[in-house]
Amino acid sequence: MSLSTKEVQSVAHLARLGISEQETQDLSSQLSKVFDLIDDLDKTNTNNIEPMAHPLGMSQRLREDKIVETDNRLEFQKIAPKTDQNMYLVPKVID
Repeated sequence: MSLSTKEVQSVAHLARLGISEQETQDLSSQLSKVFDLIDDLDKTNTNNIEPMAHPLGMSQRLREDKIVETDNRLEFQKIAPKTDQNMYLVPKVID
């Protein structure tokens, strides 16, 4: 798929990018190569291929789900500037 310089300029305008004429030509060439690669990949036969979570077929080691730290909320709220009913009070930032 070939991308014209006019299309590159249009996309650059939509993205509010200021690019020179030389950059437009370079980007047109580079993006066309990317789209050609995508077209090549799209032609690849992927029937009967299962999706993989990891290319080596390894499984994730999981740790035991246990509590490792106690609840320190009350200690933290003692040093907080403002609290009410076990909640932190913060300044309003949106009207």
